[in-house]
Amino acid sequence: MDKVLEYLKQHQEGILEDLKKLVLAESPSRSKVRVDQCGEVIQQLFKKHLDVEAEVITQEHAGNHLRFSYGKGDAQILIICHFDTVWEVGKLSYRVEGNKAYGPGILDMKGGIIQALWALKVCRELEISLNKQIIFVCTSDEEVGSNTSRTLIEREALKSRAVLVPEPAVEHTGALKTARKGVGKFSIQIKGKAAHAGHHHQDGISAIQEMAHQILFLHSLTDYELDTTLNVGVVRGGSTGNVVAEQAELAVDLRISQFSEGERISKIIYELKPHLEGISLQVSGGVTRPPMEKTAENEKLFNLATTCSSELGFHLTEESVGGGSDGSFTSALGIPTLDGVGPVGEGIHAENEHVEIDQLPVRAALIAHLLRKL
Repeated sequence: MDKVLEYLKQHQEGILEDLKKLVLAESPSRSKVRVDQCGEVIQQLFKKHLDVEAEVITQEHAGNHLRFSYGKGDAQILIICHFDTVWEVGKLSYRVEGNKAYGPGILDMKGGIIQALWALKVCRELEISLNKQIIFVCTSDEEVGSNTSRTLIEREALKSRAVLVPEPAVEHTGALKTARKGVGKFSIQIKGKAAHAGHHHQDGISAIQEMAHQILFLHSLTDYELDTTLNVGVVRGGSTGNVVAEQAELAVDLRISQFSEGERISKIIYELKPHLEGISLQVSGGVTRPPMEKTAENEKLFNLATTCSSELGFHLTEESVGGGSDGSFTSALGIPTLDGVGPVGEGIHAENEHVEIDQLPVRAALIAHLLRKL
């Protein structure tokens, strides 16, 4: 058996114990106090296993980000992780049932942080020379758009030979992610004219009626052949049932697989015209996360991963997925990026979120082999 995998299998309980500690440090994205407390747990784990200190990139309102440096060499490999979650404190609880461990953020993506940490730990313990510098960037705001961390991620990526993203593997298949959709978020404010719905209905201009027209048009822009989708996911408007609605608001989600589609759809949204006379529209937002397109360099990185998996005794596949990640930023810069090298499990953003325990050492071994070969 591969000595790296053997070591990690022997320490599976230790890996799981670290993961439990991190999951119990609940970290909803919008709670700076909770996220920063979780960051302190991560610092303790890195100090314990790698004897490295964090550079803390402080944020006034959002959670702080962490940067760790391990090893020496002219080349740099970047590992990007996030430790914020979509779950409010107490919504989910940690538990183990058979081969599955459940908990808030355990799959997305605290399991990936622990796997990557143990990948370096096994190299340290077995004295496997990497001959390069490994930079960990652990961020606190990925689930809410990476507004305060994007600059940090891109700065480190531009200094790196390759980027590994231990986001979860694809559900059901365990595949790695070599392409992702880009994400756009738009807000459309609609202003009409209020009037009494009974006495002066004819004097009103309904923002909600306008909203209905705009929703139908926006949804008509979905093109499955181009892999472009639009979804009006939240609507708000009006004040009470007997008043013609003066205002309304739409929240629009855009998913794209090509940069050009992001530009095309953004232009259409910003040039929206009212259907009703007297209505005014105000549009804000844009493409917040570029698509991770399947590039030749990303494919080379995947091929290297398949070589590593063969040495470990399992077969890897690749897929394109609809969700975004910080790997989209680094790939868009032309830096070879491999996503989905994190845990195997199911339930991202769902109440059954879990990891497969026996795959934790296997996927940690995969990361270790990749770091050795890059």
